[in-house]
Amino acid sequence: MSTDKSTKREPSPMSWRRGSGIAGRPWAGAKREYDLFKELTVGVIAVTVLVLAAAAAFSSPDDASVTLKSWANAQSADFVATATAELGGTSDTAGYGPPYNSTAGATQTLGPIDLQSMAGVAIPIDTAKDFVIGPLSTLPQPPAEISTWTSAGAKQQTAWTDAYSKALDKAKDNDPANVAKGDYGPVPALTNDLLVMAKQGSLDSVLSSKGDFYNLDYTRAILFLGDGAYLNDLATGLHLSGDQWGMMNETGNYPGQSWLWLFSFFYQIEPFKSAPNADILVVVMVALLTLLLVLVPFIPGLRTIPKWIPIHRLVWRDYYRRR
Repeated sequence: MSTDKSTKREPSPMSWRRGSGIAGRPWAGAKREYDLFKELTVGVIAVTVLVLAAAAAFSSPDDASVTLKSWANAQSADFVATATAELGGTSDTAGYGPPYNSTAGATQTLGPIDLQSMAGVAIPIDTAKDFVIGPLSTLPQPPAEISTWTSAGAKQQTAWTDAYSKALDKAKDNDPANVAKGDYGPVPALTNDLLVMAKQGSLDSVLSSKGDFYNLDYTRAILFLGDGAYLNDLATGLHLSGDQWGMMNETGNYPGQSWLWLFSFFYQIEPFKSAPNADILVVVMVALLTLLLVLVPFIPGLRTIPKWIPIHRLVWRDYYRRR
């Protein structure tokens, strides 16, 4: 039985230091002490100061929040007219369809595709109950007119709100104080009490809290605001409306989310601009373009465009020059 006494020496883990590479060469330059903690501290302070200074000089304006209180105090007539529409079920929210209600024919469709109905009524909203009657019922002394409204039939309620809406349109400055006498039932009293509630600021908290400790869901307050002219006028003044590319702007026409330009673009051109189902048309169009982008490597002709137009060679010209 023979044994092989020859052994193969394993390289030392530090043998790379003795090699001819740059890591093994001794440093012959100047040396000085280096305080990493000091540099880190100075760097953090300097960057913080620069960020705060740049934010103060170049950041977008911090506009005050729009609330039901500010709306009621700024445009009382518009608030009362909107509250009347909420009672009568004629506001935009009342006829929006899913996810707020099941209004027939309100959804946007593309042939047999009805994405809005597929989502269902996930956030059920009865505008008369949720925006007017419900909040007024939370008052320490709810108006007696609530029982008059709730005990009346739907036909009678519609007659009251229709008559009062027309009277508001004809009144001077659309001011409820200038409305001519007529049979409006409890509508004037209910809308006036809601106006007082909004001016005091309690309507904002009632619509947002829903009985919870923290007010985190502003859906109902925003919908109520959106049904009036006040919020839309503010949006137009701040360059946020749809025909002002508002989807990709911040307040005051400051540049915002630039990656949303593709969505905004289609809303500015025909046939999307005037289409009644513009939302679903734009969604489908952007989805198709995104799919086309994903499939570029697999589409003959399209995938060879970089060979015909070699812009990448300009970007990586150093690499291609070495090659």
